Amino acid sequence: MLELEEAVENILSQIEPLPPETVSLSNAHGRYSAQPFVSGVDLPPFDNSAMDGYAVLASDVVAPTSDHPVLLRLTGKVAAGETFAGTITPGTCVRIFTGSPLPPGADAVVMQEDTRVDTNDTDKIWITDSVKPLENVRFRGEDVRAGMPILQAGERLTGPVCGLLGATGIAFASVFRQPIVGLLATGSELVEPGQPLRPGQIYESNRVGLSGFIQNCGAIPKVYPLIEDTLDATVSAMEKAFSECDAVVTSGGVSVGEFDFVKAAFERLGGELSFWKVAIKPGKPFVFGRLNNKFLFGVPGNPVSALVTFFLLARPALLRLQGAVKVRPLSHPAILTMPIHNKGDRRHFVRVAVDEEANAHPTGIQASHILSSLAKADGLVDVPPRTEFRQGSAVRVIRWDQ
Repeated sequence: MLELEEAVENILSQIEPLPPETVSLSNAHGRYSAQPFVSGVDLPPFDNSAMDGYAVLASDVVAPTSDHPVLLRLTGKVAAGETFAGTITPGTCVRIFTGSPLPPGADAVVMQEDTRVDTNDTDKIWITDSVKPLENVRFRGEDVRAGMPILQAGERLTGPVCGLLGATGIAFASVFRQPIVGLLATGSELVEPGQPLRPGQIYESNRVGLSGFIQNCGAIPKVYPLIEDTLDATVSAMEKAFSECDAVVTSGGVSVGEFDFVKAAFERLGGELSFWKVAIKPGKPFVFGRLNNKFLFGVPGNPVSALVTFFLLARPALLRLQGAVKVRPLSHPAILTMPIHNKGDRRHFVRVAVDEEANAHPTGIQASHILSSLAKADGLVDVPPRTEFRQGSAVRVIRWDQ
């Protein structure tokens, strides 16, 4: 039985990113870059105004006040997207707007709120407050210099990153292909939601829960019909899924019961099992295997075990398939509002909700079939074997809303 970190390393050591493809920048959000990006331009590309107001020589407006304003002569106007053909000289100013190029000769911008137009002559501008040299000016290249690296391969193209790339003139991005992930659920007792239940049957929910996790990490889920508990049915379903997908996630059928056929079916297809036990709770039975260049992630049938093991073990692999450099889940510190006990010999990942003051509240019964406590949780607290965290303890919460 492997420790969690050992299992994750085993998985990641076998996975290479999928081939890259080129997409428009507008379709690149959430994808992982297959190339480094270097800016081809300065940002801003020219000195420009940070305010609506008047471009001036700062030496002309050293100490004006509302009672003793300084008079300047207006010599032009520069809207955004235009340039001023002349030069600012002593005693003159130019009407300017946010983002407008700074006219030659100007070294500051007076905010519009600190000016007033002469009521008798609109070319006379009264300045009522001083400015320092370079005040209210954005400088060429102060954000990004041409030639500066702005994204490394394997980093995620978030909305702000895409905005930065677009601002440097980039229209297309080379990104790693998103993996298609087949979702299979085994169990003759399972029924599709919306259908009537007979005695002994339950609604299947793991595929929809896992589908959400798969989408959140950037992969594409492909949901297959329910599988009855026979070896032939399991082989047939897995064969189809592996022919159409880059990875397959099965739910149920991974333990040692009489009707657990996932491992046997996978081996019949020619797959090689790497391991099938991890020292965590919930979710000790977890199958990882390889079929050519495709991968099997077999999670338990209990809903909490299914989602927790997927999040801790399969999610890093799906991120690595997309070329992601950072594949570990994010965590943050929190304070426990009640004690947590782990009397067992496996690490227990306890479900907690986190409030706006970073207090972590255990969400109720922690058994592997209690889906309601999972639905209330924001993340997990890793509690080592035979350990008690007392009320008020500082812990780290592994977030799955990421």
